[in-house]
Amino acid sequence: MTATAARYLYVTRHGQASEDETTLTKAGRRQAALLGERLRGAPITAIHHGPLARAEQTARLVGEQLPGVPLLRSEPAGDYLPYLPTREELPAESADQTLARLAEFPAAERELGPGLAEEALARFTGTVEGDEPRHELLVTHNFLVGWLVRAALDAPKWRWLGLNHANAGLTVIRYAPGRPPALLLYNDTGHLPAELRWTGFPPELHI
Repeated sequence: MTATAARYLYVTRHGQASEDETTLTKAGRRQAALLGERLRGAPITAIHHGPLARAEQTARLVGEQLPGVPLLRSEPAGDYLPYLPTREELPAESADQTLARLAEFPAAERELGPGLAEEALARFTGTVEGDEPRHELLVTHNFLVGWLVRAALDAPKWRWLGLNHANAGLTVIRYAPGRPPALLLYNDTGHLPAELRWTGFPPELHI
């Protein structure tokens, strides 16, 4: 029988991006560097990142603080809608508004997203083969963070909606043999000074 060990998945949203989302802002670069400093003591063996520039740049800046850890580009780590709910799944009072908002996203994100989301679950979650725990960092986008947290909590599929993640905040999920996934940390921004926290959130949600 093949031995299995725990996987520790460290998940972050990319740093603050420019208005056109083609690069990180000065604040976003600082957020990424500070996240890298925080993770120096973690035994991370790989940094996975989505294909878009803001995720790749964040991964590279974090990686500068983690010498020797490879950067691995991954399509399932990208930015897309992971699941499109039906009207019946949603709370009646907000269903119309939610469906209208989702319909505004590009067709490719809506059509390809669910398949990529299932790939992300297969690639980044669950236990690992062998005797040693594995620690990996995933640099991704707000929607996929919500999808992974929803899955870890075994919540209904539509509940990725409403889970907001700050730029360069840190979430950690443990997948241990014989146990349900454990959300060890969610959206922690303790490594960021006050002026760099909560970017990516609507102003009314700043705390």
